[in-house]
Amino acid sequence: MIKTPCEYMQWHGLTVIRKELVKCMIKNFGLSQKEAAEKLGITPASVSQYLSRKRGKINIKNNKILFEINFSAEKIINNGLKIVPIEICRICKLLREQDMISYAIIRR
Repeated sequence: MIKTPCEYMQWHGLTVIRKELVKCMIKNFGLSQKEAAEKLGITPASVSQYLSRKRGKINIKNNKILFEINFSAEKIINNGLKIVPIEICRICKLLREQDMISYAIIRR
């Protein structure tokens, strides 16, 4: 069965996006792991797994994408949970446009 890009991103890209948002919130905005978890609506255990590289193993090195993740992190911190899905979808679209999470990587 052929999967849609959204299905691939659900299983592979979403963890990368969340990991980068967590890292940004903690490093750039000084949030604790617990605070980052609350802002993203995920568990502190998930945050711990992102930081220890048990989840979201692909690293984003594209400066444009990292800038946009920083922008999204700030919006989420300032506006709360209601903005999380919007920002995650926005970053997902950017990753797909840049072919950062490609079918080749996912089909390992």
